[in-house]
Amino acid sequence: MTRKTIGALCLAMILAASGPAGAQDRPTLRLGLLKFGTVNWEAQTIIDEGLDERHGFELRIVSFAGGDATKVAMQAGDIDVTTGDWLFVSRQRAEGAPLTFVPYSSSIGAVMAPCESDIASIEDLRSKRLGVAGGPLDKSWLMLLALAERRHGIDLARETSPVYGAPPLLAEKLRQGELGAGLNYWHYNARLETEGFCEIVSAQEAARELGARGDISAVGYIFDEGWAQENRDLALGFVAASREAKAVLAGSDAAWQRIRPIMGAENDAVFEALVRRYREGIPDRPVEEEEADTRAVYRHLAEIGGEKLVGVAQEMTPGTFWQALKDGS
Repeated sequence: MTRKTIGALCLAMILAASGPAGAQDRPTLRLGLLKFGTVNWEAQTIIDEGLDERHGFELRIVSFAGGDATKVAMQAGDIDVTTGDWLFVSRQRAEGAPLTFVPYSSSIGAVMAPCESDIASIEDLRSKRLGVAGGPLDKSWLMLLALAERRHGIDLARETSPVYGAPPLLAEKLRQGELGAGLNYWHYNARLETEGFCEIVSAQEAARELGARGDISAVGYIFDEGWAQENRDLALGFVAASREAKAVLAGSDAAWQRIRPIMGAENDAVFEALVRRYREGIPDRPVEEEEADTRAVYRHLAEIGGEKLVGVAQEMTPGTFWQALKDGS
């Protein structure tokens, strides 16, 4: 073996060990997600499309069995980013934990009922067994209560028989006819749409009754503001990659085919419904407008849910929406 050949082999071994040029210099962002949650679809798209590499970081998905576990992991420093809503972030900030929020999706809950039933409006829910996912302090339920009271003079909590439970269980009970209607999360409702169920009223409609002028986000990415200040380029790079992934999923059917194996779609109709509903929930408003609308809705939820819902923060705590989204600071 010649000296030239030996040198070439050594160079090849070094390059193979080091991986792609610059990869070892990219910071890792640890994103904590529910194992089967829909946010995995965007996260996997970021990886598949190389959007993390484009923005100078490596995305690592850390899976958890429950939402509380992700928040504990973030507080412990085991992950950098997870998901949650602005109610949680505002309450944490008011209690001294400097979390902040980046809108992810405006896909939100809605009341579904069999299309052939006698339920065609919110007024028809009287005396019905109504499934409610997320419990009595779920924000979609509280907004629905406000809508019913303001628009129709109906106290849904008293004039229906609310049944609180886990989303998949309530969806199944609705299929079996044990519930007259159900308020559930968007991806369960997307499946129900393919099985003869129709939307009666959405939480976004309720939000408009409470002062929103457009769609507000149901869920967003949350992280520690101090971490974001110390890792500014990483945090901004992640937000940019997230937005680019949404653009890909908004326009590319091929991208959806790549992530179809992790979507759990039972058939083509469910797959198409999930894609359509996901696309409808991609935020497309200036963050300042969404923040203002969310603040207006928050005031009403604080009044309805009280301290059990919002803690001491009767107004949405300043900084709940990440300031850098608005002014680059």
